[in-house]
Amino acid sequence: MTQKIFITGGSGCIGHYLVESLLDKTDWHLYLLLRNPQKLKVNYSSHRVTILQGGLQDIQEHRAIVEQMDYLVSTAACWGGEDTYLINVEKTHALFSYLNPDICQRAIYFSTASILDQHKNLLPEAGAIGTDYIRSKYWGLQELENLPISSKLITVFPTIVFGGNGQDKPFSFISAGLQDVLKYMPYIRWLKTEGSFHFIHAFDIAQIVTQLLLKGYPNNSDTPLRLVMGMPQISVNQAIAEICEFTQHRIWWQIELTPALINLVRWLFRLQMGEWDEFCLKQRHFVYNHITPESLGLTAKYPRLTDLLTDA
Repeated sequence: MTQKIFITGGSGCIGHYLVESLLDKTDWHLYLLLRNPQKLKVNYSSHRVTILQGGLQDIQEHRAIVEQMDYLVSTAACWGGEDTYLINVEKTHALFSYLNPDICQRAIYFSTASILDQHKNLLPEAGAIGTDYIRSKYWGLQELENLPISSKLITVFPTIVFGGNGQDKPFSFISAGLQDVLKYMPYIRWLKTEGSFHFIHAFDIAQIVTQLLLKGYPNNSDTPLRLVMGMPQISVNQAIAEICEFTQHRIWWQIELTPALINLVRWLFRLQMGEWDEFCLKQRHFVYNHITPESLGLTAKYPRLTDLLTDA
């Protein structure tokens, strides 16, 4: 019998790569919940894909279908505004609650690494002072991990996501602004600062998620599985150096952007920041216990920043 998978957010950046990966690596039937089906640019065969027009706000209309799913992946989210809590908490909770634990083999929920500390524990500041999106992801995860399906649940936490080409795949938020960053490299090259982060391309996210659906992942605890996805950490200064090497901008000397200097610039230009922005500025190192494609026996297509820039 053909396996069935329900996917939200299939027309987004990650969604496009994931749909392509599942069509290539499996013979499953894909049920795609799409608010605007015209945004889906994947070339697919209609006998393997069923389009359900609508969004998470209408998920109750598709309950009977969700109840029969062998797998589920939810990448859709509201990024801000008055519907953020409704979509990211209440309706997402409803979606996963419709799954039948006796039928569903695995359910994957996309969250964000911003709500975790380096040990994958929930970060209290994310729930207290985060943006609408961050707070909703913080509270939404706790709701999901208490559902009957929690033993089948894998929550993935992407770090900084690159991907898309603006043609058959939409850009991620970061990739959409990459060209602007490259334009300012003649000036950015003179700066250095303390900080580090992970990044990952949507293609590599898709191959990780496909492998998780097919093979699962060992869980040695009684708590639902949390997996942060990203390439090995890179320092801000290393990132500047790699980008400058790619753009052929030599670095002669650099000004250290210390916290004191940053605060001086903010004072001079009357720059205002919210509590969450202040917290992130002070934290500076966004490093996690993470997995890469290699963790699952795969090979990353975009392991270095220069690989991302080559395809930009």
